Amino acid sequence: MAALATPSAGPARREPGGRGRLRIADRVYARIAARAARDALADVWRGRAERGGPPKVSVSAPGSTVSVRVSVDLPFPADLAALARTVRERITAQVGALTGTRVTEVVVVVERLVAGGGA
Repeated sequence: MAALATPSAGPARREPGGRGRLRIADRVYARIAARAARDALADVWRGRAERGGPPKVSVSAPGSTVSVRVSVDLPFPADLAALARTVRERITAQVGALTGTRVTEVVVVVERLVAGGGA
């Protein structure tokens, strides 16, 4: 009679977080941040004849945190501080939600003011 096979012990199972490491490329953070900045400003550009250019983003991701610098064009006249705050909050929320990475800083640089009203 043949002997029954017994399962081998094999390597010990580890929790998912202990199996390896996830590294997210800086360009991924930059793309998420650029999209978040565009989304944050979409309403203020709607209906205007002239619009600002796309945001320019650079990131630094040392360790388990990320720092973002975004250059944007803003409409004028407008509450620039409120718009910058909206961009900062949207980037922080989106990067955190999509990557699980804590955003330590978002610097918003206003590159250009675009004058003019609606179309």
